[in-house]
Amino acid sequence: MTLLTTLFAAIIVTILWYKRAPNDNMKLGILCVMFWGASLMWLIDAVATYIEDAAELFEPTGAAMLNDLFLGLSVVALALVIWLVILLIKDPNGKVKAALFRKKS
Repeated sequence: MTLLTTLFAAIIVTILWYKRAPNDNMKLGILCVMFWGASLMWLIDAVATYIEDAAELFEPTGAAMLNDLFLGLSVVALALVIWLVILLIKDPNGKVKAALFRKKS
């Protein structure tokens, strides 16, 4: 489930990034790299687990699938938080800078 969760997030963000590719002012490319990197990590983990014990990999229990789903959603949430911090630091539209330096009358 962790692989599927991050893979779906990577595909969705890649489609959004591709539509806005010429002017990527929201830094979706960074989010794409994070999601594809997580997907690659979970794919390697699945292959390594399959090599070690193949029979148990494709017969998960309900609790194990739920735990994997929560882990996948946690990875997606962490990537979104990192992306938001990057957006706040880079401030592509200048809105954070304008809010911080707004003159009070």
